[in-house]
Amino acid sequence: MQLTTIVLLVVLVLMVIYAVSIYNRLVALKNRYQNAFAQIEVQLKRRYDLIPNLVETARAYMAHERDTLTAVIEARNVALSGLKSAAARPGEPGAMAELAGAEGALGAALGRLNVVMEAYPDLKASDNMRQLSETLISTENRVAFARQAFNDAVMQYNTYKQSFPPVLLAGPLGHSPDAALLEFDDSANIQAAPRINF
Repeated sequence: MQLTTIVLLVVLVLMVIYAVSIYNRLVALKNRYQNAFAQIEVQLKRRYDLIPNLVETARAYMAHERDTLTAVIEARNVALSGLKSAAARPGEPGAMAELAGAEGALGAALGRLNVVMEAYPDLKASDNMRQLSETLISTENRVAFARQAFNDAVMQYNTYKQSFPPVLLAGPLGHSPDAALLEFDDSANIQAAPRINF
């Protein structure tokens, strides 16, 4: 009987060790995607800081385009608010959707600004505007890379959490619901093959 008790204790200890390793892996994966979101936050803040400079530079050339410039600043402020909300709850579906929507509105406002700027050759030729535009494009690329890293980390977390046996322990250990990907409105456009017309 003592051998049976010892075997049961050994099995119980191994099960506890395995459960602890699952918990630790869930925590590590969650921390990884939260850190990846922090990288998105850094790049988006950089982008949001550049936008007022872009608008101020454009304002000198486009005095009668006040509505367009105001729309860009308002969209930037909404996106900044969405970022703060998402940073408080990275991976939470509602927060990711709010940020994605705000980014879509900001992208649309910046697109309208670019269309309007086409009518001002002096503005396009401005060194300051060119430098700001290049920095903004560089930042957009950084945001895209950071978003990809975040989405990859979320996918790893969700995949591990949904696999067996972690799926049995994830909920009781405080790891539910699944983390949400950060998908902007332009995701379909990014994934579509480019069209070239001659």
